[in-house]
Amino acid sequence: MDSVARELHAQVDRLHHELQTLKVQHHSGDEELITISDYILKRLEQLNVTSIFGVPGDFNMPFLDFIEDHPTIEWIGNCNELNAAYAADGYARVKEHSIGVLVTTFGVGELSAINGVAGAFSEMVPVLHIVGVPSTTQLKNKPLLHHTLGNGKFDVYTKAAEQITVAQAIIMNKTRAAAEIDRVLTECIVHARPVYLTLPMDLTTEKIPAKRLKVELSRTPPPNDPDIENYVLDEIMELVDNAEQDIVVLVDACAIRHDVRQEVNDLLVKTQFPVYAAPMGKTAVNEEHERYGGMYIGSITHPAIKEKVENAKLILSVGALKSDFNTGMFTYRIPETHTIELHSDYTRVRYAQFPGIGMKWLLPKLTERLRKCQEGASQIPVPRYKLDVPKESDDRISHTYFWPRVGKFFRKQDVIVAETGTSNFGIMEVPLPDKSIFVSQILYGSIGWATASTLGAALAARDRCLGRTILFTGDGSMQLTVQEISTMTHHKLTPIIFVLNNKGYNIERHLHGLDRKYNDIVDWEWTSLLTTLGDIEGKLSQSYTVRSKSELNKLLDDEEFASARKIQLVEVIMDKYDTPRALQAAADLSAKIAAGQL
Repeated sequence: MDSVARELHAQVDRLHHELQTLKVQHHSGDEELITISDYILKRLEQLNVTSIFGVPGDFNMPFLDFIEDHPTIEWIGNCNELNAAYAADGYARVKEHSIGVLVTTFGVGELSAINGVAGAFSEMVPVLHIVGVPSTTQLKNKPLLHHTLGNGKFDVYTKAAEQITVAQAIIMNKTRAAAEIDRVLTECIVHARPVYLTLPMDLTTEKIPAKRLKVELSRTPPPNDPDIENYVLDEIMELVDNAEQDIVVLVDACAIRHDVRQEVNDLLVKTQFPVYAAPMGKTAVNEEHERYGGMYIGSITHPAIKEKVENAKLILSVGALKSDFNTGMFTYRIPETHTIELHSDYTRVRYAQFPGIGMKWLLPKLTERLRKCQEGASQIPVPRYKLDVPKESDDRISHTYFWPRVGKFFRKQDVIVAETGTSNFGIMEVPLPDKSIFVSQILYGSIGWATASTLGAALAARDRCLGRTILFTGDGSMQLTVQEISTMTHHKLTPIIFVLNNKGYNIERHLHGLDRKYNDIVDWEWTSLLTTLGDIEGKLSQSYTVRSKSELNKLLDDEEFASARKIQLVEVIMDKYDTPRALQAAADLSAKIAAGQL
């Protein structure tokens, strides 16, 4: 959908919400007043937010008083604003139907967080960034104030935020405060992207009518035009009939981001189509599903899976996000003539694009039409993809051995976080248990994201009564955001943290500069981190180093370790140059692209 059409739909939604609000106000009795701060928190409570991340600063502390005093929302103080943004991102990914929230101070705080917010924008994660700003008088008079650039330009930070958020609200008076708060929150939850809200110090305690809170914010995307939608369905069904049951479903990131997991599952149950996933769509469907065939990553794909997907007569692609790492360095071999793409705000049938026909509304209707395919589709064999633990004579821990082995360690409802690079490529092809949640940042790829994101993911997992939170990261990546382990310890979270110690930036080595010193790092005493970062008495944590397959197996088979009753860190010693198969393949493709060979 183009920006003009999207804005028109947003205007319609706002007007509808305003109409409902006016009806409530008209029928209400005495006017109840609430502070702007409490209004924000009440809306967040309605969105099932229970944790807010950030760092205190003089311009946001009046608002932090309200957060700290709130009965159900907890302030999660972070070590820096970048980590807070990463944590809010991880929280939103795991706590579906909610959002991540971070609070920073004006200028220095929000600029520190901007990389984390940009990553959430890139990967379509709903995050609210609240910035405590100077008083309305100072914003108007523009004195030579700390945290500014010293040139009287107070709007430069807002202009930066405009590039990485889908909506912004600059509150300057109490009259429009509630409507503006509602507007940006609606944009956040409908479009699954970050939004930006400023709160001047002097407005935190200003009181406004509370009646709007009786009208819940809309979560649903704009409805499809029924005539166009029916035409699209007819076009799809014609292709389905021509495909003679040889149809596969390919699920990607936006099936998760735009809340169509249930609709996709319903489609699979009622049609029995074979289903495959792209890396960013991992765990969008149950990987123990009898019709799940594995991961499709372009030319990097396991040959048997590659043949099944690329030779299908019709591919129903749900929520595709065709970035380089997500498509095997742009090596998809799926002709457009054989492809139907369903997205949140448009549908593509072969070469024809239909703006405004979103998959949330389209999928249930399409599923009903496709029910007739079940008998024929169920006859198409879908070999269950397995990744067996290899038998290697060498006792050193290789990537070829490590990832299938930890795959046997996972349980249902585990939340598994993988850092950009080595860990993400290593775990990509490992089948994960039913109801597990995989969290990674494949598109934006900010090194260090995973550790701080694990904080948010673990809090969300605790809220949802999920299983263990397990992080896989590298020694180089961990050094960027390691401080947030102290926040995990403080809040009594118990993730299992696997640190792959291979003496530096493994993914960078294989992309460029295999023996360059800039890909080396200073080695740390990794098993001392947990006591240094919060567990001073050493009673709340446990650390391990494994140097061999036998040591790794002994640890993974230990029930006390697997129970994850305390925070645990495992240093895994690996060869400096060893790397996962998929990463090596991606690096080779990247080198050919750089050399103009592809």
